[in-house]
Amino acid sequence: MHIHTCLSPCGDWGMSPKKIIEKSLEKNLDIIGICDHNSAENIEAVIKAGDGKGIRVIPGMEICSKEEVHILSFFETLKQALLMQDYVYENLPGKNSPDMFGYQIIADENDEVAGENQRLLIGATTLKLSELVDKIHFLSGLCIASHVDKPVFGIISQLGFIPPDLPLDGVEISWRTKPVEAMRQIPDIKKYPLTVSSDAHFPDDIGKVITRFFMAEPTIDEIRQALSGKNQRRTEV
Repeated sequence: MHIHTCLSPCGDWGMSPKKIIEKSLEKNLDIIGICDHNSAENIEAVIKAGDGKGIRVIPGMEICSKEEVHILSFFETLKQALLMQDYVYENLPGKNSPDMFGYQIIADENDEVAGENQRLLIGATTLKLSELVDKIHFLSGLCIASHVDKPVFGIISQLGFIPPDLPLDGVEISWRTKPVEAMRQIPDIKKYPLTVSSDAHFPDDIGKVITRFFMAEPTIDEIRQALSGKNQRRTEV
């Protein structure tokens, strides 16, 4: 549920739409989330690359708040993700320097280069974390705090705590820490549904760790129910 494409400046050029689908199928994944930094421009290509192959591509983004907290957003439709992208772009200052931060490649479903994003996608937006969460929910999306166990860009490392009035749908633990150890180190996260994700920037990272969703169909509503343990839906990390 947390895969970067070649659009993310820290992502490998090998993270093209077709290669992501190929590697995901090789790892027997049914659902993947495409979450580039502050952009949704490669999601359609990954969806098209996976069309008819039995894999559900969830449109998403990893957004950086004003406080430099990374938050994952997930949506049912590409249109909702692109509306979130519009909101992010309106509040994302700076221009990318490929020599300093890396190239930001927009690709099509055939892995052909369609363009290059000039925005500073690796940067922080001017939006507060609470504003991002509110907008994600306004667009009927899910918001999960990224890699809360990491020493940088996680909500704990940046704020020192999870604001009690912040309506997160869950928190993500990276592959670096086992869930039981993360809960011991960060007791605050016990209140929230947990997911684990690879945060894949390279093809071999895809499927390094996974969250299992026990649900009726691969939709955002079903994922929401699984995270909250409703109607016999559940997750397993």
